[in-house]
Amino acid sequence: MTNPNWQPRRVLVAGIRMPDLIGHIAAARPDLELKPVALDQITADDLDWAEVYLGFRRPPTLRDWGKIRWIHCIGAGVDGIIYGIDVPKSVIVTKSSEDFGPAIGEWCVTRALAVNQFLATFAEDQRAQRWDREREPIVLRGQRVVILGTGLVGSGIARAFRGLGCRVEGLSRTGAARPDFDHVATTDRFAETMKGADWLILAAPLTAESRRFVDRTRLAQCDGAYLMNVGRGAVTDEAAIPVAIDRGWLSGAALDVFEKEPLPADSPLWRHPKITISPHISGPSTLAATAEGFLESLTAIERGALLRLTIDPALGY
Repeated sequence: MTNPNWQPRRVLVAGIRMPDLIGHIAAARPDLELKPVALDQITADDLDWAEVYLGFRRPPTLRDWGKIRWIHCIGAGVDGIIYGIDVPKSVIVTKSSEDFGPAIGEWCVTRALAVNQFLATFAEDQRAQRWDREREPIVLRGQRVVILGTGLVGSGIARAFRGLGCRVEGLSRTGAARPDFDHVATTDRFAETMKGADWLILAAPLTAESRRFVDRTRLAQCDGAYLMNVGRGAVTDEAAIPVAIDRGWLSGAALDVFEKEPLPADSPLWRHPKITISPHISGPSTLAATAEGFLESLTAIERGALLRLTIDPALGY
């Protein structure tokens, strides 16, 4: 329960490129003071003025949260705001209400179909006017998909692949059964679970426990699976991915998230022929859901009600 006597009004919006979101919130709640400030220009005075912090990432020079009493993250993962910094227990942390699982599931299935249907190869053949029937498409039905992370995103991905006849297995901290998965194992059974897998999809949030979880040792245990990362770049060892492909630990990779974004131009990930890059777009946010998550939490806070969208900073999700 929250304090029913607190009526937050001063909201610091971290980023000046969100006029539509600000307009949507202002139309629903004209009583709020919404102050947009570019992320790299937020000062200690701003954090002392505001009661609420609304954004996707924290200020790069943040030392403490000032007088902020509520942090609302507009993304699926909250690591960009709370990872690596202590959040006072008195501060409420909530996240977007949007379920990114269906959209990210489509992204993953699209990549898998592109690989199995040899779309890149056939595009090259067309440019060269080459008629080559030696290569035949591979069907997804019957292939094994392993998903690290069984929350909303992981479940959405699982539904997409199961709908095409794949066997989908999950890896999570607890190993608790989930309805969208054929089986869920604990993360300490990674090597065992990866034997014979066709696809490994990373959909876990970034926490102290998940950081570099898929390191060089675990990459070597992937048994030739194709890697997709739609969680966070730091969940794996990016520098080891090209090596893993060259050594046959992985058959290839499709990466949508990276430790540093935008991905630096000198990264070898750009140039590897068996790596596909996209600029963190697998789970696009919608304006309505982004605003509604904030407004739902605001109403709950004002009423002193339970917060459906709250997260535990200690766990990171």
